[in-house]
Amino acid sequence: MENNFKNAIRTAEFFSYNECSLAYDFLIRYEYPWQALAHISEFILELGPQLGDEYERLGENVWIAKDAKIAKSAYINGPCIIDKGAEIRHCAFIRGSAIVGKNAVVGNSTELKNCILFDNVQVPHYNYVGDSILGYKSHMGAGSITSNVKSDKTLVTVNTGNGRMETGLKKLGAILGDYVEVGCGSVLNPGTVIGAGSIIYPLSSVRGYVQKNSIYKSKDNIVQKIN
Repeated sequence: MENNFKNAIRTAEFFSYNECSLAYDFLIRYEYPWQALAHISEFILELGPQLGDEYERLGENVWIAKDAKIAKSAYINGPCIIDKGAEIRHCAFIRGSAIVGKNAVVGNSTELKNCILFDNVQVPHYNYVGDSILGYKSHMGAGSITSNVKSDKTLVTVNTGNGRMETGLKKLGAILGDYVEVGCGSVLNPGTVIGAGSIIYPLSSVRGYVQKNSIYKSKDNIVQKIN
């Protein structure tokens, strides 16, 4: 079971190549997705100056696609890249070290910090996404957050349900596969890994590994989706 888990969440298996044109080649350098988190800033600083005329450099180390929609009340700190067609809404707070993919939505009072949002991701209402990677078309309902630091401040481990994987990180939020739906008011605890196509019920407190195509109703009630 544990070996199957380790294979399932390797970066090359966990994310779709075609759905994060800016960041996939960067992520694939690392065996597991969370290993990339410490290097997001340096990757942005490497990539930003190479972006073409369809992007503008605004402020210090902030590159924004010319067709992105940015609310005047939004705060964007570098290093950061906002890709084509993205929408940054009223009072969004991007603290830096963030890549926002094509057509992604960062909504009202949502906060981003050290994270990658694949294309078409939606974090539209009062979300916190820190030290996390959200796969293609994943969606976090209103008020759902990634909790990225353990209460005892020890290093984060990923619980496979059949053992633990050490990450060596003090800060690690959540890794979401493609098409994950997170219900309103949910908390994704440090080191949460959710496989592609899974649904998390509203008001859930999620910890550890959720297999792809699962419906998470509670920690003791996780079922496979029937297609």
